[in-house]
Amino acid sequence: MNETDKEIKERDIAIAENESKQQTTSSIRVSVWAIGVAVLLGLGFFGWLLAR
Repeated sequence: MNETDKEIKERDIAIAENESKQQTTSSIRVSVWAIGVAVLLGLGFFGWLLAR
């Protein structure tokens, strides 16, 4: 493998690691939003039950 191939392989590995980190961050962000929406809906439901 010549030097150019090594550089390309190292760059591809770095890109893959960055994409993995971005995907993990995005998944965490979506999970936080989903939990927040579920909590708000639950509180709204219990508030509605108490108001009845």
